[in-house]
Amino acid sequence: MTAVIKSSRKWCHDRDTPHQHVPGRLRQTHSRQRGITAKGLKGGQLGLLAVVVLGISTIAPAYTLTSALGPTVNEVGLQLPVIFLIGFIPMILVSLAYRELNADSPDSGTTFTWVTKAFGPWVGWMGGWGLLAASIIVLSNLAGVAVDFFYLFLSQLTGSAELADLADNKAINVLTCFVFVALAVWVSYRGLHATKLVQYGLVGFQLLVLGLFVAMAFANWSASETAIPFSWDWFDITKVETFSQIAAGISLSIFVYWGWDVCLTLNEETANGKKTAGVAGTLTAIIVLAIYLLVSIATMMFAGLGDTGNGLNNEDNHENIFTALASPIMGPFAILMSLAVLSSSAASLQSTFMSPARGLLAMGHYGALPERFGKVSRKFATPGFATVIAGVVSAGFYAVMHVVSENVLNDTIVSLGLMICFYYGLTALACAWYFRHSVFSSARNFILRLLCPVLGGVGLYVVFLQTAVDSLAPEFGSGSEVFGVGLVFVLGVGILAMGAVFMLVMSKVRPGFFRGETLKRDTPALVVPE
Repeated sequence: MTAVIKSSRKWCHDRDTPHQHVPGRLRQTHSRQRGITAKGLKGGQLGLLAVVVLGISTIAPAYTLTSALGPTVNEVGLQLPVIFLIGFIPMILVSLAYRELNADSPDSGTTFTWVTKAFGPWVGWMGGWGLLAASIIVLSNLAGVAVDFFYLFLSQLTGSAELADLADNKAINVLTCFVFVALAVWVSYRGLHATKLVQYGLVGFQLLVLGLFVAMAFANWSASETAIPFSWDWFDITKVETFSQIAAGISLSIFVYWGWDVCLTLNEETANGKKTAGVAGTLTAIIVLAIYLLVSIATMMFAGLGDTGNGLNNEDNHENIFTALASPIMGPFAILMSLAVLSSSAASLQSTFMSPARGLLAMGHYGALPERFGKVSRKFATPGFATVIAGVVSAGFYAVMHVVSENVLNDTIVSLGLMICFYYGLTALACAWYFRHSVFSSARNFILRLLCPVLGGVGLYVVFLQTAVDSLAPEFGSGSEVFGVGLVFVLGVGILAMGAVFMLVMSKVRPGFFRGETLKRDTPALVVPE
């Protein structure tokens, strides 16, 4: 007990707060007295609206659509809308599993914490690694889109075409990316208050511009030379020729929904986090589905699927669809779309840092990583060290990918789909196993704790396995390869394998966690302010 008191006193004077290794009951009492959770994160900072806005910001509709529409149309053609719907099904099923787990054990570690409590430390560590790897991959992708649209916006603003070409200069591109990442890390480090102020403006602006884009596309579609009329056949999945195409399309559509789980990552900092965070995650996914269906239908009607001009199958348009279509659809207002995608990617770049930073914090807090990761800034109540590390790794990953990949955006998107399927699916299955003793106690528990999680988890792993097999081929994705193996496979499966190796190293360095001493099924849930 003396050691605990000394540790608490030391916490009051340190700038960075290490996690406290104290018994569950005492730790919860300590949390109530301080008005914070056990990790040092400040509770009650966010309400439902703020969490939904941060969830939409992380998903970044304008950024994800401009990056994913081309590759998805390339895989499934006119069946783009139904693929978005099918990709949404495992997302909503998994979100229900997240809600159940969050209501039982609200914890910023989400997948890492819940999978550890369900399946043990080894599987839990890999689940945490999958979440971290997905975040790092998407952060690099976000930075790439932000750079492209930054120079495009400058070009449109000044009328100088040469400025847009600066994004093709690898040295300038990478250096600009580093600046964007540094700014995002700075805002994230300063806490949720600064983040909210930034996100309300950026998210509101991008949604208004997307609404304008959709309205003008519907109004002017018949005047387009490549226009095609709306058809309900676009929602017929049987029109897709092979299951490989369906799996690839779903993997890509899963990418566009990724990010809603940041709502759960913020559960320790949300008012009534046990309930609000789960509701926000589900609500965010539904709002984004509506946006995607409207934008995809409007875009297909105006541009068609041709491989020349404005056509969505024109390879020159795949990397950034809105770059090609903003001017034909919006005319003099096209500059607003460039600014919307720039603000979308920049906003998501900043808000996405919250997820890996809090995941690393939880892993450090429970002893799965070095203690430094479990420290929280006393001034800003944020996982400062973890945030900086996430920024450094994502910037480095982008720099490497920009050198080895012919189409860095496309390859990272597809490999990200693999990573999302892995850790979302694992979390869903963990829900079913964790609650296995109560699933037959009521119809509600059977549906929400067993049926939905199992269907969602198994569905995601089917897509994961199919995409992994297909991505072995060098021609998969952009055609980039490493020793004859497709770059998408190397990124998706190779990074997971690297995580397993790193896990073995950590088991020697931090054996307590892997012996089940710091986090187990009966570890008390954290106290979250109501």
